[in-house]
This record gives sequence, structure tokens and C-alpha cells, in this order.
Amino acid sequence: MKFPQEHKLSQIADLIDCSYVGEADFLVLGMNEIHVVNPGDIVFVDHPKYYDKALNSAATVILINKKVDCPEGKALLISEDPFRDFNKLTRYFKPFEKLNATIAESAKIGEGSVVQPNAVIGNNVTIGKNCLIHANVTIGDNCVIGDHVIIHSGTVLGGDAFYYKKRPEGFDKLLSGGRVVVEDHVEIGTNCSIDRGVTGDTTIGEGSKLDNLIQIGHDTVIGKNCLLASQIGIAGCVIVENDVTIWGQVGIRSDVRIATGTVLMAQCGVSKDTEPGTTYWGTPFGEVRTKLREYAAIKQLPEIVKKLK
Repeated sequence: MKFPQEHKLSQIADLIDCSYVGEADFLVLGMNEIHVVNPGDIVFVDHPKYYDKALNSAATVILINKKVDCPEGKALLISEDPFRDFNKLTRYFKPFEKLNATIAESAKIGEGSVVQPNAVIGNNVTIGKNCLIHANVTIGDNCVIGDHVIIHSGTVLGGDAFYYKKRPEGFDKLLSGGRVVVEDHVEIGTNCSIDRGVTGDTTIGEGSKLDNLIQIGHDTVIGKNCLLASQIGIAGCVIVENDVTIWGQVGIRSDVRIATGTVLMAQCGVSKDTEPGTTYWGTPFGEVRTKLREYAAIKQLPEIVKKLK
């Protein structure tokens, strides 16, 4: 998330009422999660296990809960609760904006596009040319839809990220200020849920086709010309590269990369990165021929046990 204008480190510190390490006029350009940070961004970290990762990331401002040595060319914001203060910044730079019409006045809809009755188009949404948005679709604030896109009934784009911190009093929600970006020539089936990024974009790449009843988590990127069948669940921060096929009821954990040309057979449980051009099956998943040989061997176990007796 880039700020509308440059801010100084001291201004950000005033907004969240914390101290800082660095020059008062150190420039701050935005805020992001660690997997999408760029120079000028704030990243937050609240556990010693991840201090080094945050301090050595591309971010140049680290919102942290302990005063540590500051890397050269960077700055620190010292906070008692970085999670809480990151939320404060999201509220300030991306406040909730009430929708006053079914199609927001600020929405931009391209030539030849059709929005069917009862669809809800949020604030600052952009829809390209020759799109078809079916009835009862919801497109949340700031989403971007390319040209020649079809979105079928009941689908929701731009729901909040499923991201919580456990506290003694209950779960504390990390606020979402990102977007969903759907590129050209994408088709999305009925009753899909695609969550927006926490600070960045959840992206559906050009030419990809999604079946019904698919869940895609925050900040996930689906590449170009991918084919996703029904009842897939993809967690947040997953990278699906180009030309990937994912069949029904596959589950993919967060922070996994699905390599170009991968095929995931139905009901795979994917827990780690894949190799390019490889087909996988099973839970836990593995290369399909290997898994089938394992399954064939398991079927022989009853006879083996009988012989042992």
C-alpha cells in the first residue's frame, strides 16, 4: 500500500504515538507485509524469531517491539504493540468508506460492460471493457477488473483477509487495506470468494478460468492461463505460476509456490513448493506415479500380514 503522498518518519511516529530511531525527516512511502515490501515501506514485526527477516527485508522502516541495532539506511519505529499500530496506520490511510448506492458513484465501468441487477460495485472500483458481471456479485472497494472478464452470480471479490492475532481476551483482527486485481480474459464461476490483500493485491492472472465454489486467500497470486476446478481452497500468500491446473477439492497451505505447469490432482493436500511440469496426487501429496505405487503397495499389506501370522 503506497501512501497518497510522502510522509516523514516523525509524522508516522506521531500518528501511532511511538518513538523512533533514525532521522526525523526520513521518508516513508507506504506500508506492506514482509512478502511484498519495497524500499520506503513500513513492515511490522512483533516476535524475536522474525526480527532478522524484517530488518534484512527490502523495507526501510521496521515497526518493532524492541529497540535493536538499526541497519544502515533504515529506520525503526519502536512500539509496544506493532500489530495494533499497523492497524492504526491502515485505519488512517485506508479508512472504511460507506457505500451509498448499489453501484458507487466513484466506480468506473468500461465501454460495453454489463452489470446485472443486484450486483454491488464498491467505491473506487474499476471495471474494464466488455465485461459481464452477473446478478448478486459483490466487488469490494478499490478492486480492479480488466477487459473481457466474466464473473458469475454469488461471487465476492474483496472480502477481508483471514488474519488474526490470539490475545488473552480473544482474537484481534489484522485490518485489510489491499485490493483484488483480475486481469483480462478471466472467467470466475459462481459463489467464489477471493479475499483482498492485507496491504497489497490478490491477483488473478490473464486468461485464467475459475470454476464454482473456490476460496482464494489474501495476497495470493494466480498466474496466467491457469485452470482451477470446483471446491479448491487456497490460503493466503500463495504463488501459483503460469499454466497450472488444479482439480477439485485441492487444499493449499499458505506461503507455498506452485511452479509453472504443475498439475494437482483432485483432493491433493499441498504443504510445500512443487516442481515445474510435475503432476501430484494425494494427502500428503507427492508425485503421482510414486504415490500410486505406494497406494498399490499398501493394498498388499493384508496379504502380507496373513503370511506373517
